[in-house]
Amino acid sequence: MSKKKEFNFASFYSKYGIFFLFVIMFILMSIISENFLSGVNITNIARQIVVITILACGEQLMLIAGLIDLSVGSVLALSGCVAASVVVNTGNAPLAVMIGLIIGLICGIVNGGILVAFDIPPFITTLATMMIARGAVYVFTDGVPISQLGDAFCWVGQGYIGPIPTPVVIMVIALAITWVILNQTRTGRYIYAVGGNQDAANASGVNISYVKFFASAFSGLMAGLAGVILMARMNSGQPIAGESYEMDAITAVVVGGTSMAGGVGNIPGTIVGSCIIGIIKNFMNLQNINSYWQQIVQGIIVCVAVIIDVKVRKANSKA
Repeated sequence: MSKKKEFNFASFYSKYGIFFLFVIMFILMSIISENFLSGVNITNIARQIVVITILACGEQLMLIAGLIDLSVGSVLALSGCVAASVVVNTGNAPLAVMIGLIIGLICGIVNGGILVAFDIPPFITTLATMMIARGAVYVFTDGVPISQLGDAFCWVGQGYIGPIPTPVVIMVIALAITWVILNQTRTGRYIYAVGGNQDAANASGVNISYVKFFASAFSGLMAGLAGVILMARMNSGQPIAGESYEMDAITAVVVGGTSMAGGVGNIPGTIVGSCIIGIIKNFMNLQNINSYWQQIVQGIIVCVAVIIDVKVRKANSKA
């Protein structure tokens, strides 16, 4: 007789747990709040998760590679404000968008260059560039918001492509590109290899420096894109924008199943993680819960997600 295979909860949770959690939360929130399922509110949730999800695309590559990027919120603000300034001074919306993306990419390249050249821990590197970028945006704007960005630029954050909001379409494209990088390219395989075991990847001939540089540059590019969308949505270049957004992005990625230890993560999980963070924040706003308590809840979510990740990894290693 063939031996019946035992149910492995750790393996099941690592594959499907986050999706079940999302469904349960969605149902409960729909029951508790009568406004939660309204068309207007669902559209608001979709718009609200766009910026965090795009930041999470870059953050996911960093975490899978065993790195972290704390600078994305500040890079978002710098890229968005520079783009806002360009469109106000030139009236050229496509040029402003391109400049915003380039600023984000340059910041990511700086992060990657420092990581590769000096082998400084990514936490310290991106903490430093976070402060530099935040200071730079205040110097650039003199702390004053940049207003009247024009309809063409604001279409990026407020417009529609058919019935679908423009930023949602952009988010889907960013997610698709990230998925292709991780699942259909050699670079993606290298990212997983470096995050899983850097020494083994190095022994196998993987270019560790290239992986770190690429992940950092991509994270910066995504931050630049998120900055353009956020400023366009607000019709204003806000130097204070993006504060604590790096924690929202990290939370979404970790809740979605990407391991802080590296080597594990996927795009569907990150999408669900972003949705979970989005609906939790939206639900707390609908229930008029104080923003201070919202930060406490988010901190608890991160802590629980990391604990579960550690337990699941240990259980899978024993199986």
